[in-house]
Amino acid sequence: MELTKKGQPVTLPGTQPIVGETAPNFSLADLDDKKHSVTDFLGKPTILSIIPDIDTRICAIQTKRFNTEASQIKEINFATISNNTKEEQAAWCGQEGVDMLMLHDPDNTLNENYHLLVNETERYARVIFVLDKNGVIQYREIVPEISQEPDYAKALAAAKKLS
Repeated sequence: MELTKKGQPVTLPGTQPIVGETAPNFSLADLDDKKHSVTDFLGKPTILSIIPDIDTRICAIQTKRFNTEASQIKEINFATISNNTKEEQAAWCGQEGVDMLMLHDPDNTLNENYHLLVNETERYARVIFVLDKNGVIQYREIVPEISQEPDYAKALAAAKKLS
């Protein structure tokens, strides 16, 4: 899949999960080193917000936006995933007052089943998945220009429709 980053073409190799498929499983740790997988989110709709780097402006905006929504909407699970280290995520969350579920993946294990690692940057693409109560993908946005924000309204509407 062809994407751009600040107007420059970048490549997202492989086949990414699509709407209608069961979300591939993963095992990623949160800031308390507790492992989480797709099965942990079953029973409620889930928004998986995948970002390239928590220490960049657009990723910060996206994470703060979903953190705000997570504090107000208890019927939906929210998780942010990046390939930052635990320490990078923890420092950023502490500085910004963010307390939503953050999953770190510095070894890019999510890429094994999701194929979201951009070749040129070795960072994840900017992606939103909305899963239903059974873990089936009901909405997907792979932001075509990585330096732009996703469509929050569409992702939130898709998740709220499922709750």
